[in-house]
Amino acid sequence: IQSIEHRANLDTIEIEGIPLIDLSLSHTTDINLLVSEIGNACKNWGFFQVINHGVPLELLEKIKVAAKAFFDQPVEEKRKVKRDEVNAMGYHESEHTKNVRDWKEVFDFLIKDPSFLPASPETEDDEIRTLSNQWPETPPQFREVCQTYAREVEKLGYKLLELISLSLGLPSNRLNGYFEDHTTMMRLNHYPPCPCPELALGVGRHKDAGALTIVAQDDVGGLQVRRKSDEVWVPVKPTPNALVINVGDTIQVWSNEAYESVEHRVVVNSERERFSIPVFFFPSHYVMVKPLEELVNEGNPPKYKPYNFGKFFVARNRSDYKKLEVQNIQISDFKII
Repeated sequence: IQSIEHRANLDTIEIEGIPLIDLSLSHTTDINLLVSEIGNACKNWGFFQVINHGVPLELLEKIKVAAKAFFDQPVEEKRKVKRDEVNAMGYHESEHTKNVRDWKEVFDFLIKDPSFLPASPETEDDEIRTLSNQWPETPPQFREVCQTYAREVEKLGYKLLELISLSLGLPSNRLNGYFEDHTTMMRLNHYPPCPCPELALGVGRHKDAGALTIVAQDDVGGLQVRRKSDEVWVPVKPTPNALVINVGDTIQVWSNEAYESVEHRVVVNSERERFSIPVFFFPSHYVMVKPLEELVNEGNPPKYKPYNFGKFFVARNRSDYKKLEVQNIQISDFKII
């Protein structure tokens, strides 16, 4: 149950939504115009939707079908691939956001299997642990569909990174090196109908720790973004065949706050289940995240101290399994006042 100030107002409001950007380049669309649209969306919203994104539409349908088939199974079947603090990949039904349990169940897997992360958030601990996927035996083709979809979204992730890089006035490949051994993770979310949707949230308010998040959502709706201009919660209306993109904390730091990672949440309803499929684009665990040298100068000094992405990510994830006595680590902890 969310505290009173964080509960959602479920009355439907018609409000201008996040930008919708067509990624297809035709003779009428100049690359500079597309780069400018991406830059404006990152600056003003931190969120946008894309169409003509290159991910095959039949694959988008297949991944949604696969997600439903997995979550429709009995809980005992899903728990055969249950994740825990040792193996963070697999099925989980009691995740916490801001120390309040989410109304959802998830299945997580890595795009690069295995991937590597620090064993602990402690600075002096140099141990690296190996993360590996665990796949269910049923439904059939589940693994194949998930991996095929993930590979297509990975390509889109690099394309978006290049457009964002250009929008900051940098070479298109400026950010690619940070993803050599990326720790990118894909998640299937299932939000069941909730008997008291005014008290709970599918996911509580939060910002994403990585560089980019690319989300496929169904037609139910529920994702809300806190608009920068007035802090009103704006619903992200499902657009057929579109993917929702948001910049995360890592891009906020790299851009020295030219672009901002914004809060978002998911509301639930009492009648319909909802599915969403985010891909969290994370850099390599050894990357030191700091404002990019080309974007800082005397008039625009660095706003953040460098931090290790892997350590930051591991510290953030400690709250997935239990309530913590203190607020989770945030990039604000590295802010130079």
